[in-house]
Amino acid sequence: MKTYSAKPKDVERKWYLLDASEVPLGRLSTKAATLLIGKHKPQFTSHIDCGDYVVIINAKKLIVTGNKLTQKMYYSHSGHAGGLTERSLAEQLKRDPTEVVLHSVRGMIPVNRLRDDRLARLKIYAEADHKHEAQKPETITLRGSE
Repeated sequence: MKTYSAKPKDVERKWYLLDASEVPLGRLSTKAATLLIGKHKPQFTSHIDCGDYVVIINAKKLIVTGNKLTQKMYYSHSGHAGGLTERSLAEQLKRDPTEVVLHSVRGMIPVNRLRDDRLARLKIYAEADHKHEAQKPETITLRGSE
């Protein structure tokens, strides 16, 4: 029996809707990364982008456990001497909650040529309303899924 290898023209993309207020950030990010990569599909092929579109809503109501709000830090550097800035997770959530989710999901996607295309299919919104109703995204309930 020959091994199946997906072709780019054979890939069918679906739309999924995830709610960030249901589960902690890590569980949300792993589910989103799995859907973006396409590992949930039987025709998954590692060198072909088989993933789907993912819409994440309620990023402002993100759940984190433990002391992560104060202890988890986000760093950026301007490139100049002494240009390191750091923000706690709480500060970053006030500034831009969608960036927190993007940073988490981005870290769970393999670093290769397909990464940017996969992340382009990730749509993150701070509130419950989004502009993808026309695509009829399938809602995935993450609470109690394991």
